[in-house]
Amino acid sequence: MSEDTTLPRPLEGITILDLTTALAGPYATLILAGLGARVIKVENPRNPDSARTNSPYLGREGLKVTREHDDDLSLAMLERGRNKEAVTLNMKHPEGRALFLDLVKHADAVVENYSAGVADRLGIGYRACAEVNPRIVFTSISGFGANVQPRQNKAMDNIVQAMSGMMLASGNPGDPPVRTGIPFGDLSAPLFAAIGTLAALMQARATGRGQHVDVSLLGALSSLVAAEPFEIMAKLGHPTRAGNFMARLAPFGVFPTSDGYIAICAPKDDFVSGLFRAMDRPDLMRDARFATRDARVRNHVELHDMVSAFTRTMTTDAAAERLTDFDVPNGPVREPAEALRDPTLLARGETAKLQHPVYGAVEDIVVGGLPIRMSGAFTGFDKPAVTLGASNGDVYGQMLGLDPERIAALARDGVI
Repeated sequence: MSEDTTLPRPLEGITILDLTTALAGPYATLILAGLGARVIKVENPRNPDSARTNSPYLGREGLKVTREHDDDLSLAMLERGRNKEAVTLNMKHPEGRALFLDLVKHADAVVENYSAGVADRLGIGYRACAEVNPRIVFTSISGFGANVQPRQNKAMDNIVQAMSGMMLASGNPGDPPVRTGIPFGDLSAPLFAAIGTLAALMQARATGRGQHVDVSLLGALSSLVAAEPFEIMAKLGHPTRAGNFMARLAPFGVFPTSDGYIAICAPKDDFVSGLFRAMDRPDLMRDARFATRDARVRNHVELHDMVSAFTRTMTTDAAAERLTDFDVPNGPVREPAEALRDPTLLARGETAKLQHPVYGAVEDIVVGGLPIRMSGAFTGFDKPAVTLGASNGDVYGQMLGLDPERIAALARDGVI
């Protein structure tokens, strides 16, 4: 990320109304905000984003399990609310829908992650928005698709991991299902939603017409599971679940060291030659069991056992140094806290220190940054999250031209 905040932002001039809650939707709009869009988070004043009450909290006294002060803010909201504005609006109030559609007239896109059909029932779905702004891009992120309403219409990451096949793609044969610690269901859909929104914005710029962008959590994660040929490899005699090793690319996997683990990936002859030389066994390249890629795949169990015996003789650092000397792709297995504080990641803005809007970085908390760098633009997060409704005056006053008295009346009446 360029650190020159005076450079233009890629999406400068684009306004996005953010109706999302929890993780999947807010992560999509966070990406767009990091690319420079003006993202206005719209929340019900009586029932705001549930992430605002997710423990733990950060405030004047640092990290707390429970909220003890009004300005203690949840880490979830501090992370997902960066570079966003925040307004309150009660869509169920008779005036709320009209006020939202007024905002739509000034926006380029709407992003929502209600359950399928809810936006339409509220009168703020794509058709209603397109009537007041034909150029509007309306992105829906749902569990199973905007046009699919199964009897069980509530999707969360755990459910999507289960239904996508992901839980039976990791672990060893015969193990119970394995839930992946990273919420890939909640994080893969917003990536596709951001891509789809940007593509639709480009088309709207060319044609003058917006459209409905429809992304499902189950579809997004299933498409990623399908990227690996599990079914085909099973038909060819390789188990779907191979633990920490990948037979078809052998030697390829996670190997034990004297003090931890190291990942080694050597699917090409050049890499294998380097590995065998690092092992002081260059003769293995002439061994019929390992001389070709197909032979290594056939004998992957024996090969992986040999590599494990080699790596066990060294510390992780020593193994990494030795393998690097012989140009063998490798990487140490790191704890998340250590990995996120990698100086290179922090310098590139791919991870970032979290800041409270009032008290700054009162704790050493590292969260995700924006892993997109551009040579002629500033990308990333340079503004902390704001409190619920903090942008009401700016948005309703400047965008819609309402005077302070009218804004105060809307608040008294429970509209905002």
